[in-house]
Amino acid sequence: FQIVHEPTVYRDEGRLTGGIAGAMIGVTDIEKAMPIYRDILGYDVIVADETGTFDDLKALPSGERQFHRRILSHSKPRQGGFSDLFGKSFIELVQPLDRTPRKIYEGRYWGDPGFIQICFDIRNTDALRKKCEEMGYPFTVDSSRAFKEGESFDMGEAAGQFAYIEDPDGTLIELVEAHKIPLLKKLNIYLDLRKRNPLKSLPKWMLGMLRFMKVKPESL
Repeated sequence: FQIVHEPTVYRDEGRLTGGIAGAMIGVTDIEKAMPIYRDILGYDVIVADETGTFDDLKALPSGERQFHRRILSHSKPRQGGFSDLFGKSFIELVQPLDRTPRKIYEGRYWGDPGFIQICFDIRNTDALRKKCEEMGYPFTVDSSRAFKEGESFDMGEAAGQFAYIEDPDGTLIELVEAHKIPLLKKLNIYLDLRKRNPLKSLPKWMLGMLRFMKVKPESL
């Protein structure tokens, strides 16, 4: 984990750190990876672009070698029910320059590294499916194909549709369109997200109720 300064605060709880601001993703060619992260996922702003050796990578395997690093963010504010909660985000693409990298899942099972993929909250799965296909990144998994049009996939306490795409190096990216989320599970109170403006963020009081869904460490 890297700790970075970010002035955006959703709820000030007086803590030293907040949520996840982004992720670093290894690629073999940054330029080839740009279409999926820029044109599909909307990370169209280059915040930083550097080549060389980096002190913050030296503690990692092969971290003392040469890298090309590019930090991306988005020019447009995110929209959707959870947009205010998630806030601004960043993707850093890291390309090794003096070696041929191994794929992260080479000789491993999916899920071995602990973090299995990045997941994006989306709206209009059908439109996104069409765009991804046109750009050459078709859905590799598509829950909606197993159900009737508009039907939800049961995800335990929530429901919706999900899909996966892969970047040019096979890195998995999950896309989830939530249809139903629990507000007060004990009272069987759920919110149907299909009945509200899909571009508008949920009210803070409503998102605050999700705190009661936290899993306590001692219960794991």
